[in-house]
Amino acid sequence: MNTDLAIVLGLLGLAIAMFVLNRPRSDGVGMLVLLALPLTGILTVPEALAGFSDPSVIMIAALFVLGEGLVRTGIARRLGDGLVARAGGSSARLLVMLMLIVAALGSVMSSTGVVAIFIPVVLRICARLRIAPGQLMMPLCFAALISGMLTLVATAPNLVVHSELQREGLAGFGFFSFTPFGLPVLLLGILYMLLVRHWLAAPMAEDPAGTGHPTFQELVEDYGLDGRTHRLRLAAGSPLAGRSLKALRLRARHGLNVMAVERSLRFGADLLDPSDDLVLQPGDRLLVDLQAGETALQALCAPIGLTPMPLAGLDPASRPRAVGLVEVLVTPGSGLRGKSVLEAGLRSRRGLTVIGLRRGLHRFDRDFLQERLQAGDSLLLVGPWKELRRSQQGRPDFLLLNQPADLEEPPPAADRAPQALLSLAVVVLLMVTGLVPHVQAALIGCLLMVALGCIDLDGAYRSIHWQSIVLIVGMLPFAVALQRTGGVALAAEALVRLAGGAGPAVLLASLFTATAVIGLFISNTATAVLMAPIAIATARELGMSPYPFAMIVALAASSAFMTPISSPVNTLVLGPGRYRFGDFVRVGVPFTVLVMLVSVVLVSWLLPLR
Repeated sequence: MNTDLAIVLGLLGLAIAMFVLNRPRSDGVGMLVLLALPLTGILTVPEALAGFSDPSVIMIAALFVLGEGLVRTGIARRLGDGLVARAGGSSARLLVMLMLIVAALGSVMSSTGVVAIFIPVVLRICARLRIAPGQLMMPLCFAALISGMLTLVATAPNLVVHSELQREGLAGFGFFSFTPFGLPVLLLGILYMLLVRHWLAAPMAEDPAGTGHPTFQELVEDYGLDGRTHRLRLAAGSPLAGRSLKALRLRARHGLNVMAVERSLRFGADLLDPSDDLVLQPGDRLLVDLQAGETALQALCAPIGLTPMPLAGLDPASRPRAVGLVEVLVTPGSGLRGKSVLEAGLRSRRGLTVIGLRRGLHRFDRDFLQERLQAGDSLLLVGPWKELRRSQQGRPDFLLLNQPADLEEPPPAADRAPQALLSLAVVVLLMVTGLVPHVQAALIGCLLMVALGCIDLDGAYRSIHWQSIVLIVGMLPFAVALQRTGGVALAAEALVRLAGGAGPAVLLASLFTATAVIGLFISNTATAVLMAPIAIATARELGMSPYPFAMIVALAASSAFMTPISSPVNTLVLGPGRYRFGDFVRVGVPFTVLVMLVSVVLVSWLLPLR
């Protein structure tokens, strides 16, 4: 091993360590790589920055825009609503249709985006049909991962492998080159999930109220708010009556965090936003968060004319009101990641109060305000519905779960659905026929989306997940550096020595295993960047066709089924599905082995090795 290779491998090891620790976040690691490699003298600055002009990177950015067009025109939501209508009361039929629809959508747009769209849909379906969410959340994420095996544009690793083939002077893959491999895996996934779905979650308890969403009391129990959340009635002679919340300074003086004010009206009661200028009236019921015990509560309430009341019967999420209570899910690209609840400033910036935090099955009963938020965390928020709806505009930091259906607004370009489908059809047609290069076809689709009113230019720029783009651009120079320093050749020779004598099938299985294992620690895109050159070099070492080896890397990069942190898709469903880490290992590892066996057989059969 020469000195340059040792330096590159050292930088690669450091980058992987930062990915595992998530310090800094992944795009920050990419930027550090872009800075470090030219300083070693192994690559020049233009070579390190060449990824910004890579056609695959441009195409990935364009595909984000196309996916956003499908979201803004409501196509994805309509498919979800149609799913409920056609599935009837059969949970098996529902699972099959869900996986088919998610896989179809994921084949032309971001799988993470598809899962983000469908999580609230699935939660509503589960509440309506009395199905435990855990029975559908894992099928949802597995279908989204499998969708990456259906078309060239379904996932970034496919485009990375395709680009590497072209960089080596080869023809690359076509739009539907992945479909003969992905469809059997999708069928296998559906059958597998039908068999194991009952292991994923216990049946739901009966809900006599039939509300279709968790009650306030259920959320209090789920988030460990017992003893903290109180309902206090303002007596007629209270010194608080007739004064504004700003003047009272209840939080500073008494430790009372007012989440909402319940006020009797002519036709019932409503929850009011506890804004600074709200003037309290006798008879108001204050919904407060207070960490003091019952004895301290009684001592606090008596002098200021407050009387504790039962929480039963209060449900801020049951119908449209000024103020709502809702579960939200922190997204993989959220700006909240890595910040504490206090640093996020949701109360000061948006008037939203965080009153509970869950991470998978673990709940933070107290002192969660300093906890660093992670993708997949569930938060319990109280705040004005107008602010909760506004928080979902653009690229949201969190997804609203269990939102009352009548509060959902129509997509901003709902009347442009036919135009969005037309734009998508043009892209697919151009890519399949090869009339123009794939990147041009994707750009044409973006321009059509804008020209036909499916998305505006500002929305198009906001839809691009720049964190992913920077990560890909930052990792691409590693492939060049490893080739230049002999690292790729060294890895290919080692692979041939270890498995080459056992036959091509064992060699393909070894490549699949190596790619899947590396994908446990770094993103599947970064894994494809590292493994694609090794796969092609291995094929050349053996005098075989590079296409089977490149295909097996692409398929393995999408097989992130084994842990909840293998993919952002898995992380998203961890909380709503109430899964443990071991649930993914128990279900995902056997399925990954099955996918490997099917992939090796299909690749050996459909792609000539010589």
